[in-house]
Amino acid sequence: MAETIQMKAYRREKSGKGAARRERKAGRVPGVVYGDRKEPILISVDFPELYKHALTGRFESTLVELDVEGEKILTLPRDVQLDPVKDLPIHVDFLRLGKGARITVEVPVEYVGEENSPGIRRGGVLNVVRHEVEVWCDAQNIPEKIVADISDLDIGDSLHISQVQLPEGVTPYITDRDFTLATIAGTIAEEGEEGAEGEEGEEGAEGE
Repeated sequence: MAETIQMKAYRREKSGKGAARRERKAGRVPGVVYGDRKEPILISVDFPELYKHALTGRFESTLVELDVEGEKILTLPRDVQLDPVKDLPIHVDFLRLGKGARITVEVPVEYVGEENSPGIRRGGVLNVVRHEVEVWCDAQNIPEKIVADISDLDIGDSLHISQVQLPEGVTPYITDRDFTLATIAGTIAEEGEEGAEGEEGEEGAEGE
């Protein structure tokens, strides 16, 4: 299961551009907590803390327990707005998660078994189609990763989502097709060799 980040937050009494600018001058990023059929809460979080987690690239798929002046709220980051010039966080939204909530998140895929893949051992190359897969899962049981085994793939073979064992309670968000995760492609040199062998065979047959 993916880790849960603990983050301190502060209540904001006012909204608007002026109040947001004051928060940023104080070294905090304004935000809001919404969802679970409750009233939104205006908050702000420390800039260094938010920036550190936002840089990981996995922030919006990670549970965050906000400590809003003593009140613990389990959330999932849903939108980090960046300054168009400085590329720094200027606002953040958190989705409040109630008990038993199910959500959609993108989970990274880890490919294993390359050393045993007959296609790769023959000189083929792993072509990753999806580095992440969007899934449905319980909010408190977000998988850290999805493991995809390619040890049986030969050149020209593909690995589809139906061939991967997903954790219990986790299902693909896309259900209308068996989408591809990765393929084993041949190298240009190998393709040229195969073509040359085919041509020689044809010439030999004609000579006979």
